[in-house]
Formats: sequence, C-alpha cells, structure tokens
Amino acid sequence: MFLVWGEDLPARLTDAALREELRSAGALRLQVNLDDEHVAPALRFGTGDPIGAVVSVWGPDPEAAARVLAARATTAGWLVEERRRVDPAETYDGSRADALANTAVLRRPAELDEETWLHRWLVEHTPIAIRTQATTAYLQHRCLAPLPGSHPDPPHVDALVEELFPTAGMHDVHAFYGSGGDDAELSRRMTELMASVSRIGADRDLDLVPGSRHLWDL
Repeated sequence: MFLVWGEDLPARLTDAALREELRSAGALRLQVNLDDEHVAPALRFGTGDPIGAVVSVWGPDPEAAARVLAARATTAGWLVEERRRVDPAETYDGSRADALANTAVLRRPAELDEETWLHRWLVEHTPIAIRTQATTAYLQHRCLAPLPGSHPDPPHVDALVEELFPTAGMHDVHAFYGSGGDDAELSRRMTELMASVSRIGADRDLDLVPGSRHLWDL
C-alpha cells in the first residue's frame, strides 16, 4: 500500500498506461482511493503535507510496483498484511464505489509495546469501531516493511485502516454513525468509540484521508 502526494493525481493514477505498467511488473489488482471533488465535504486531517491518494497493489513483486508508482508521483509504501473484517461490495472495472472510503494512518504510541497495541487494536477496538459506526466495510492493513519510494522523508506508519461509509455520512453525522437521528444514541456511540480510539493512541498523531474508491482487475 502507498500514500501518494502530488498534483493531478486523478489523471496520473487512473490512466490506462499506469495499469499496463503495473501489469507488466506482475501486478494482479489495483485500488486507487482519491481525495477528489466527490469527497470534498468529508472530514480530513493529517500530520504533514495533505495525502492526495492511497493506492493498493496486489502481486508477487511489491518492489517493482513501488518503482512504477514512484515514477508517477511522490510516494511512501509498505508491504502490508491484509485483514478483511467486513468485506465491501466490489467491482473491478474502475468505476467509483458508491461510498465514502476513509483511510486512517495509524502509529503505535511509544508507551505501548507492540503486542499490547496489536491486541488492543485488532481484538478489542475492531468490534467497537464496527458496531458504533455505519461502516459498510472494514479493512485492516498492518505495515510489515517499507518499500522503495520517492518521498525524501517518508513518514513512520504502523497500520492503514480503510473504512467505507454511506456517502450521506459526509453531510450527516447520524448517517456516519448509524444513529438513526437519535441524538442520545449518537452521543453514546461517539463516546464509546472515542474512548476505544484513545486506548490505541489514534486520538493523536493520526492522518485521516477521505477517498473515492476505484478498483481494477489487471
């Protein structure tokens, strides 16, 4: 998976020439989540320069894919372990998914050892996140090793979490949390979620990147 910065990313990352280059490098599937005009109203924040896209490539040679992407834009990439906790509905024709695709860039806080952090995140936090929000997909990616990139000072990242929400969630907080217009239920859900978020250190040093989700079978 890759974080991507730069100008004109929709054009650079969705053209057929890039897909052909990745296919020639052995890639099997491509996913591009773009922070574009379709998600302009969505919440976003970060720890550095705004991330313009999150790209995922499946295939046997991740370093070759990294070189292809680095020739197109400024990137930082990682070999990841994927856990699909709630599977999204997917088509692989490049069409935009009818959803808001949020990617959270997680960093383990220094006060938590890796074993404790992984247990809190993967075992304890996950069911809370799923039941307190209107998520239609929940995908976790633990970063195992950095890949060659073009970023002069790549950020430290421990995990990338992709969550899909109803498009209405960009404008309506009840639609985002699935609270059905009930303010008391909204408050309960937000309180439970934020307490769990704090326990994994995701209440600080976090990037949140909204995206339009596109998939291709290469």
